[in-house]
Amino acid sequence: MSNLKIAVILGSTRPGRNGEAVANWVLTRAKERANAEYELIDLLDHPLPHLDETVPASRGVYAGEHTKAWSAKIKEFDGYIFVTPEYNHSTSGVLKNAIDYLYSEWNNKAAAFVSYGSLGGTRAIEHLRAISSELQLAHVRQQLSFSLLTDFENFSVFKPSPMYDNQASVLFDQLESWAGALKSVRES
Repeated sequence: MSNLKIAVILGSTRPGRNGEAVANWVLTRAKERANAEYELIDLLDHPLPHLDETVPASRGVYAGEHTKAWSAKIKEFDGYIFVTPEYNHSTSGVLKNAIDYLYSEWNNKAAAFVSYGSLGGTRAIEHLRAISSELQLAHVRQQLSFSLLTDFENFSVFKPSPMYDNQASVLFDQLESWAGALKSVRES
């Protein structure tokens, strides 16, 4: 399984975002693992306008150069860890928009979720699970949910409890297992 590639997608572009520290924490722990190569994808580096493709993504016909570049990047990976804030009981608009740009690039791959918010961001994850199912993106059970009240100092300095290290290991184990199994599905 060492040839697995997994993206850690930072789903916030908001100034002063907490997600960058969370994504870097995830990536630091992921890089300690031998069964997959992990890479950070920051949506700030992939500026996508509000969905501007005239043909539905399920057809795979992209007109915009930004869409073609996004498609090529996402195709590289066997799995994804979505790092999402919770805004208004859901995920961020920028992450939803980035997901909506594509279809087949997500199919038969694996996903895991890491969230943060006043209640840990779990409602954002629930929405992402429903979206992932529609995209044929298999999502693992384990998730990480960080509270702005207990896992951040002054709501802005990320200071997670050491208990999350074990939870992260379970998330990586599940994600790598599913990503490997689905890679064989895509290759058959």
